[in-house]
Amino acid sequence: MFEEIFLPPAAAKHRNAPLADLRSGYLLQLKAGGAQRSTLRKHANAHLNLVRLLDPRDGNRISLNDIETAARLWANPEGRRSDRKATSKAKQRFISHCAELLHHLGWIEPDGAIQPFATELNVYETWLRKERGLSPETVHGYCRTADHFLTRIAVRGVLISALAMADIDDIIGDEHRRGVWSRRTLHDYAQRLRAFIAFAEKRQWCCPGLAAGIVAPGYRADEVLPKGIERNDVERLLASVRGGRIVDLRDRAILMLFVSYGLRVAEVAGLRLDDFDWDARLLWVRCPKPGRTQLWPLSQDVGQAILDYLQQGRPTGYGRAVFFTSRAPVRPLDRKALGKIVRDRLAVIGVVTGRRGPHALRHAAAQHLLDRGMSMKVIGDFLGHRNPSSTAIYAKVDLPALREVAALDLETLL
Repeated sequence: MFEEIFLPPAAAKHRNAPLADLRSGYLLQLKAGGAQRSTLRKHANAHLNLVRLLDPRDGNRISLNDIETAARLWANPEGRRSDRKATSKAKQRFISHCAELLHHLGWIEPDGAIQPFATELNVYETWLRKERGLSPETVHGYCRTADHFLTRIAVRGVLISALAMADIDDIIGDEHRRGVWSRRTLHDYAQRLRAFIAFAEKRQWCCPGLAAGIVAPGYRADEVLPKGIERNDVERLLASVRGGRIVDLRDRAILMLFVSYGLRVAEVAGLRLDDFDWDARLLWVRCPKPGRTQLWPLSQDVGQAILDYLQQGRPTGYGRAVFFTSRAPVRPLDRKALGKIVRDRLAVIGVVTGRRGPHALRHAAAQHLLDRGMSMKVIGDFLGHRNPSSTAIYAKVDLPALREVAALDLETLL
């Protein structure tokens, strides 16, 4: 399993460490459950540091305090072979990954302080995916919130069966006091947590009535403007990838898809060769957020950029994915790699967007349509919004211009 997710030197390091077969077996189980390569790597790295720091052996029970001690050692610069300390978020992720592995192995100290994360999360994830029919990205967000919450109550020594409203308030309050999360993040966290607690109540994992008491911190959908980039910056961005190198051909095709169609990063990552109908000049895109497939007319400029890459730059013999890495090991580009490509290309022209580079191009595409007088419904259909309120946020960017657009359809917002 290690050879599938790491380069040979790193794979050997994991393979030669203690409990290699057990750790590999757990990773295989995660993979079978749909975990992506990047997620498997994070789990594997946490497990490797755990066995190095604690040297667990079959028959020995490990408590949460032991895991927290290992996390503190790992979080220090010398423990991570880094020049800076791990963030609290990374530390919590380390604890969660290690606790899940040890619970899977049955080596957790049964002192009532540890929650069987994997069991609850697997049941919840299956329900979200099969019963609710949510997209993989949405399911991941809900499960991440549940995982964070279960880890926090475990650290406090609270059983989910004994969960009280005060525990929930304390955890949300702690995040607010830390000052790291924005109000939007706290709002979304509370809403996703309320969904998980409501699910737990129906399963009788906890006492009833808790979900109704979770109040998301106040937040208006339009208080933060979408962070797009100016149209002239978009033009400069595309002009910066006109070279004939393989990486330029690939990046230009990627950027054209983001800029022209406002695609989500997961949609570009999921493109396959069969999604292009060259005769009919059509593009089929699987939209993970609405959970459906959307059809776009394939413009000449975008089609030519894609063809240039397919004919002159794309490696062959590695599957049906459209975009691949330009260096060995050759593999399809995932969401993280696509995000880095966009951010790096924007940085070259002096535009910094933080971690949301692809989404900044999506917002820029929407704003461009709005500036050209397209109706809110047309923009919503174009972006693949399921709820018209998702599109309404763009109206705040240029309200005077909206009033001047005769074709503007406000009925969908009412």
